[in-house]
Amino acid sequence: MAPTLIPAALAACLAFPALAADTGNPLQDSPTWDSLRGDIIGDAPIAAADGRFTVEAPYRAEDAATVPIRIRASDGPAIDSLTLVIDENPAPVAGTFRFGPAMAPLDFELRVRVNQYSDVRVIAGYADGLRMDGRFVKASGGCSAPATKDPAQALAGLGQMKLRLFADAPQISGARREAQVMIRHPNYSGLQQDPLTHLFIPAHFLDHIEVWQGAEQLFAMDGGISISENPAFRFAYTDNGAPDLRVIATDTDGNRFEQLLQKADG
Repeated sequence: MAPTLIPAALAACLAFPALAADTGNPLQDSPTWDSLRGDIIGDAPIAAADGRFTVEAPYRAEDAATVPIRIRASDGPAIDSLTLVIDENPAPVAGTFRFGPAMAPLDFELRVRVNQYSDVRVIAGYADGLRMDGRFVKASGGCSAPATKDPAQALAGLGQMKLRLFADAPQISGARREAQVMIRHPNYSGLQQDPLTHLFIPAHFLDHIEVWQGAEQLFAMDGGISISENPAFRFAYTDNGAPDLRVIATDTDGNRFEQLLQKADG
């Protein structure tokens, strides 16, 4: 279990930058994607999202190290999984996600690093195949941007977690609720320098996260260096009446973190 939470240590995780309502930044032609496609999805055909889901992202990011991405699905077929790809990043696959039935219709937001002007694409898995949509984001330097704390400070709070709940939906089975799960972790990309030694900090990031309510898994992520420092996920879900959410996370140094986050304390 993670140690007792220090609320001030997690304050920076509480708010996502506001997403621009502008939809004038559609995916652009990308020779990089043409070269990546086979490695990421093989020969599987991909259809356009065609209204099944939308991707929201700023055209010009305020902070390349914390670019908000929101995926919102319609009330149609449920998204079972998705792959988030940032074409021009050193490790283009930011994360792969699996979603339980309680997440439908999907409304999911996270923050990523964008290293240079790039298409950010979401490949959603449905029972009838793959669909894709995304946005072109102007940002640079996100993967090498300095961490907000020096390594010693960052590691001191490693694995601390917090749950934030939104609105006043009752904690009863069947109610639709919105939550945000935050985990303290520097998520070092391997491209950042120690401000004191000027040496590169070795890559050290959360590579797997699971969120459960009772025996029901809400979602799971296998992530890489493109997920921002102090990962935070905001999402809607159907409450099954369980009193808490259980979060399990592992990182590339072999650490395992697990905590029960009480819904009533959100």
